[in-house]
Amino acid sequence: GGVAYQSSYRGIPIAMKDIAQAQLDLGMSEATKIMQKRVDRGRMKSQKMAEVLTGITPTLSYENLADVDLVVEAVVEKESVKKIVLAETEKKISEKAILTSNTSTISITELAKVLTRPEQFCGMHFFNPVHRMPLVEIIRGEKSSDATIAATVAYAAAMGKSPIVVNDCPGFLINRVLFPYFAGFSGLVNDGVDFLRIDKVMEKFGWPMGPALLLDVVGIDTSFHAGGVMAEGFPDRMSQDVPTIISKMYEHEWYGKKNEKGFYIHSKDKKGKPKKEPNPGIADFLQDLGVGSGEGISDTDIIDRMMLPMLMESSRCLEDNIVETPVEVDMGLIYGLGFPPFRGGIFRWADTFGLNELLQRAEKHKALGKVYEPTEQIMKMAKDGKLFHPLE
Repeated sequence: GGVAYQSSYRGIPIAMKDIAQAQLDLGMSEATKIMQKRVDRGRMKSQKMAEVLTGITPTLSYENLADVDLVVEAVVEKESVKKIVLAETEKKISEKAILTSNTSTISITELAKVLTRPEQFCGMHFFNPVHRMPLVEIIRGEKSSDATIAATVAYAAAMGKSPIVVNDCPGFLINRVLFPYFAGFSGLVNDGVDFLRIDKVMEKFGWPMGPALLLDVVGIDTSFHAGGVMAEGFPDRMSQDVPTIISKMYEHEWYGKKNEKGFYIHSKDKKGKPKKEPNPGIADFLQDLGVGSGEGISDTDIIDRMMLPMLMESSRCLEDNIVETPVEVDMGLIYGLGFPPFRGGIFRWADTFGLNELLQRAEKHKALGKVYEPTEQIMKMAKDGKLFHPLE
């Protein structure tokens, strides 16, 4: 319901198609809930709410999609299911219509293989909750045309979003740079650092939430599956050969906030506001993993071990031409992940800190794995005294 709501809210009439009436009811209910909160707070008039709801046409039939300009497929994150739905949808819509897939990890080039008009297909990765998160990744598949990308960017902008265009690769941009950050977290936990301490240090750094809480919110199961996609795509640095706190939790069906089994126990206080408490059950998993003592690991080490893998992978994305400029990476991380805005993004942070200093710190942690290995780009820039964002 999030995409439907956001489109209608911005004056774009939309048909919401599903195979089950219950799912359509749920989608409309979600849209109603979002707006009712705004009405209750005086941020929206009841008349506007009625207009938005009227602008959404729930349907069980493809007939309402016959004349649409653009379709956003948003079924379950399974390649086989998406391929079936995309192939079926393409046959039912106009030959001029653009087809997009809302996916966080599945290759757009691979999905396009079942289509007869792959040039009119691309990825459109929304971030949850859709009505709050400004970023949309527009993913260019191998055969996506420039006209398709331009029209999809225009639609995202018309929805009030900030689109960035990225080339197809495992994880695209945001998840590709997020998972090395999660790898840093898992490594610290394996070495005996308390997850509560890691969360506090990273919140103090400026993140809206620490990595343990973020994993709870994203979903341990989602992170585990997406981590598998990343490991398959980049086995040299993202392989999952060694058991981690994430794999242990997944194994025991601890999926985070969605089933109340995560790093934290999530509940509500007397006023109905969300609250969280550390989950004592985590200690059993740590014992199974045989974690270290955590001795000698400073708060600075925690920051370095979390941020350096993200920096190196962000640089690789530029080297691999996944995105064109450091500005797009920085904007993507601020709008898509909640990177501390006052730090200006990963590359602005690196410029401020100093690449030579960061290279020395990466050298200190190189034994931890390839995610800490500096890129050719960063080594050359440090040597030449260059910045990701040159001073005017």
